[in-house]
Amino acid sequence: MAKTVLARLAGACRRVDNAPQARYEALVVSRLAVLASLSLSPRDVPPENWNDWRWQLRNSVQAEDIAKLLELTDDERLGLAAAGHLFRVGATPYYFSLIDREHPHCPVRRQIIPWGQELRTVPAELLDPLGEDTHNPTPAIVHKYPDRVLLLALDRCAIYCRHCNRRRLVGGDDPPTRAELEQAFDYIARTRRIRDVLISGGDPLCLSTEKLDYILSRVRAIPHVEIIRIGTRVPVVLPMRIDDALVAMLRKHHPLFVNTHFNHAKEITAEARRGCEKLVDAGIPVGNQAVLLRGVNSSVRSLRRLFRELLKMRVKPYYLFQGDTVVGTDHLRTPVETAIELMAGLRGWMSGMAIPHLVIDAPGGGGKVPIGPKYLADMNDERVMLRNYRGQSIEYPQPQDKDCTVPYDSVFFADELPDDDREGGA
Repeated sequence: MAKTVLARLAGACRRVDNAPQARYEALVVSRLAVLASLSLSPRDVPPENWNDWRWQLRNSVQAEDIAKLLELTDDERLGLAAAGHLFRVGATPYYFSLIDREHPHCPVRRQIIPWGQELRTVPAELLDPLGEDTHNPTPAIVHKYPDRVLLLALDRCAIYCRHCNRRRLVGGDDPPTRAELEQAFDYIARTRRIRDVLISGGDPLCLSTEKLDYILSRVRAIPHVEIIRIGTRVPVVLPMRIDDALVAMLRKHHPLFVNTHFNHAKEITAEARRGCEKLVDAGIPVGNQAVLLRGVNSSVRSLRRLFRELLKMRVKPYYLFQGDTVVGTDHLRTPVETAIELMAGLRGWMSGMAIPHLVIDAPGGGGKVPIGPKYLADMNDERVMLRNYRGQSIEYPQPQDKDCTVPYDSVFFADELPDDDREGGA
């Protein structure tokens, strides 16, 4: 058993670091020493290690480690025993250290440790809930919307969230090859309707700064690409990765946006705040895409605190996703009517800047569909009846003139063709 564990750890160290034999054997010994202490508190690890993002990745807490570090519930034990057949378990020591060890409903704990309910599936659940595999013209590209594509740069993450909608692809050891990345760049270059490239995976900020710079440079060199975005959970689970070298590299590729994934205010630590502020101080807008998780953040108090704390560190709440219909996550999904009620407890009760779009990412690849409380009660040619956030009815008069043609469009857009609205098929 010990030899098996050593072999696995050695392989993990080698994959992260590309280290020579002697070095990764030393890393294995280091990791075993950390686990032997039965503690992953920053108080018990030298600061030069704890604050090193590569050390954090090398010492990721795996399924077999958790029982040594926590007193588990029966449901957690069942989930961990089945994890090998469900979805990889793993989190950085930093993120694991945020767990409330006394409470199994801790929002951090719920996102790391599977429950036995992951074994239960319902008929509507899908391996590929967003229909990505039918919109991939090349292995590393998903093209569901006419003017933007998803570039899958990596198949690994700093945490394997229990609600992950891409669990069929991430958590393995089969990252996109150089040839597949080149195919992706070629597809973007020859598809002129693409203006926006979202780099995700896996988590692209788990790549080395040099490798990520290479990918960003190749995309930025394509003339018709206007916007580059990075989707990452690193500011939440590995904030020490947001170092000066990374930020200096990222700012070379403006206009660049980062979308991150805080789900609960408990995740907004001093370290996470510093990481996000480094990005925005470098002129990189940061948005947040939260997932509504039943029993984790599915209360008005929880969402209000999360969105207010995000704004305080200049991170814009962007989306609040209704849970995707991915296999094994039914127990984490919130009823849609409850989601709408929760949104009714936000708009009007807090700054509009703190209100995300509540959306369902339609199963099968239908795209993001906004949902929310009904503020429009009735409408005709003369007036609109509205209901405000307090439930009061208000009348708004319709204008007399109805023609909304913009005459100058024919001048301003005289030399432009209509938008090409095709997607990209498999």
